[in-house]
Amino acid sequence: MQVTFLGTGAAMPTGDRYQTGILVQEDDRTVLIDCGAGVLQRLEQSGVGYEAVSTVLLTHHHLDHVADLLPLMKARWLAGEEHLEIVGPQGTKALVDDLLSVFEYLDGRLELQIREVVPDDEFTVAGFDVTSYETRHSVPCLAYRFDDRFTFAGDSEAFAGLANFADGCAILAHDCSFPDDVDVSNHPTPDSLGKTLSGVEIGRLYLTHLYPHTQGRHEEMRRSIAEHFDGDVRFAEDLQRVTIES
Repeated sequence: MQVTFLGTGAAMPTGDRYQTGILVQEDDRTVLIDCGAGVLQRLEQSGVGYEAVSTVLLTHHHLDHVADLLPLMKARWLAGEEHLEIVGPQGTKALVDDLLSVFEYLDGRLELQIREVVPDDEFTVAGFDVTSYETRHSVPCLAYRFDDRFTFAGDSEAFAGLANFADGCAILAHDCSFPDDVDVSNHPTPDSLGKTLSGVEIGRLYLTHLYPHTQGRHEEMRRSIAEHFDGDVRFAEDLQRVTIES
C-alpha cells in the first residue's frame, strides 16, 4: 500500500502546504481521502493525476476538506471521464446536491454515485476494506482505518476512543493543528495527543492538518508528544509518499 500526503495544511494558508487530501493506493485500487483546496494541483504534481481518481472518501464537510470536490468533477468531465463515486458521512448527498445547485452546468456531466456511511461501519470503498469511527470535531466527522496498515483520524480532538481505534496500525495520520500554547477545541495540541497515545501501539505517527502557528515549532511539538508517547513521530509533508508493507 502507498499513502501519499497531497495536502497537509488547514484552513489558513502556510504557502507550502495545501489543504487536506490523502491518496491511498494498492495495485490498481485508488481512493482519495478528502479534497481540500489545492489537492487537484497536487494530484497532477504527484504523477497520479485526477483521471485516476474515481472515488473520493470524505471525513467531513468543512470547506478545507471539500473545496476541490467540484473542481475535481469538472476536470474529470473535461478529460472525458464519465463517473465519480463520493463516499462520506451523513449529509454527503445533501452537500453535493447543494454544490451542484449553485453550479448547475456541472449537474449531469458525470455519473455520480453517492454513498453515506455511519460510525462503526465496515464497508468497502474502491476495493479497500475500511472501518469508520466518529471523531470529536465541531461537525460530524469520521476517522477511517484500512485494515492494520493505515488510519486517518480526520479532524478531531485527541481522545482515548480514537487512539484505541488506531491501536495496532502501522501508520496513523493524526490532526495536530497547533502547538501547546494555543487554546483550541476540536483539534489536539501535542501534549494532549501524546498523553492520549501513551501505551498505544502505532508503527509510525504522522502529524498533519498543520496551521501556520506550527511553523518553526516542529521540534518543540515533537518533544511534547515524546514526553508521553515513545513511538516514531514525524511531520507529514505535501507530496510525501509512504509505502506500507502488507
